[in-house]
Amino acid sequence: MKLRGGYDVPLAGRPAGRIEALPEPHVLHLPTRSQRLGFADLAVAEGERVRAGQALARDPDTFGLPLLAPRGGTVRLAAAGHVTLEDLAPPGPLAGGEAGPGPRRKLVDLGAWQFLEDAHTGAVCDPELAPAAVIVSTLRLEPFGPRGDVGLAGSLDEFVRGLEAVQSLLEYQPIYLVLPDIHAPLAAEVHGRMRGHAWAKLVQVPLKYPYDHFTILARYLDLPHRPDEPVWALRTDGVLALEAALVHGAPVTDRLITLGGAGAQRPAHFRAVTGYPLAKLLAGRTEAKVRVLAGGALTGRIAGDDCLGLDAECAALTVLPDEPRRELLGFARPGADRQSFDRTFLSRLLPPFAERLTTELRGERRACVACGYCEEVCPAGIWPHLIHKYLYRDSLTDAEAARVDLCVRCGLCSYVCPSKIELMDQFIDAQQRIAEEHRIEAAEAAKAAAREAQRQAAQAGEAGR
Repeated sequence: MKLRGGYDVPLAGRPAGRIEALPEPHVLHLPTRSQRLGFADLAVAEGERVRAGQALARDPDTFGLPLLAPRGGTVRLAAAGHVTLEDLAPPGPLAGGEAGPGPRRKLVDLGAWQFLEDAHTGAVCDPELAPAAVIVSTLRLEPFGPRGDVGLAGSLDEFVRGLEAVQSLLEYQPIYLVLPDIHAPLAAEVHGRMRGHAWAKLVQVPLKYPYDHFTILARYLDLPHRPDEPVWALRTDGVLALEAALVHGAPVTDRLITLGGAGAQRPAHFRAVTGYPLAKLLAGRTEAKVRVLAGGALTGRIAGDDCLGLDAECAALTVLPDEPRRELLGFARPGADRQSFDRTFLSRLLPPFAERLTTELRGERRACVACGYCEEVCPAGIWPHLIHKYLYRDSLTDAEAARVDLCVRCGLCSYVCPSKIELMDQFIDAQQRIAEEHRIEAAEAAKAAAREAQRQAAQAGEAGR
């Protein structure tokens, strides 16, 4: 497969290429749910004093992945959906965490395994399954995820050791190291450091979203989806997490966080621990009235008021000015301040600029006009406008035949749609409905097979009498 579609999304609010320090918190609110994980099995009690690196809870449905305490402190369970730590101990080294036997179990117990995902499904990889290959991406191209060069700067030695640690978990499988197809000192240094490592295959891709998406990369590298032979995928922060856990035996309780978007007065990268209070992180860094997304500008979800701290998977906070007002005579404005994929605004006559994205709709929703822009940017090679029409008339069978399953949920179709149709949300819902129908069909087929087996057994018993 060739890389196709994609779009360079020009939005204002991109952080600078450095990591700023955050003040030490006085309390931590660790959510017991994140995008993929649910830490339902509590391992602590109200008022218990815990040490840094101790497991506060575990996810029973995802290989027992732990929610680790970033600091020592006293447990409070009053806030629904959170484990709160008060009376925090001063920060210190987190060496010597709890870890089971074997390198993979060690990665699970030290909080590093959650950085490893299946390239095709996005789910956390099964530690018991050997991979077909590994994809390591130094890129994160959606606005405003943590930039790969920021994560690598000053940590190249640790990154190389982390790659060697990943290679130690494999037998003969290749590691595909994805780098930007640009001429830059850091990229050249990575090339030089990896020279001589035969197990690392360098792959260069253009800086065009979503060419860093693991599913797109797996298809590009001709790595098929096999449930019993996953393709491991991780980014720069994941490699550094594996290095900390395997080489130093240190629990992984922090990650690189990006605060970006037009509503951020001071866009920045931070190194933040799980549970860092959102109110403290955002204080003085955003405009007065904003909407905060957990994730990037195209795929993030609204961070509700019930979310008190950074969850175990959060890597980006996108802050948008909340401007729900209708724009008077918006249709008559020339659009000098707007980016448009179809280049119909006055901005096409101006030099390139980054648009100030807000929550304002800036126009009216309307029916699909079959412009084909969604098809043009789609990296999966499907026809989003056709699938939308099938779903509009609730023809899930036709949508499945049109391969809605190939959608990688990058959000580009929704972004470029001049009719302002939430195509990505429609496709996610369709994928979930189709998966549920297949699950029900499989369960019914299994029941029918069991009944048939019982019938045949009964007949055999009658014949033997």
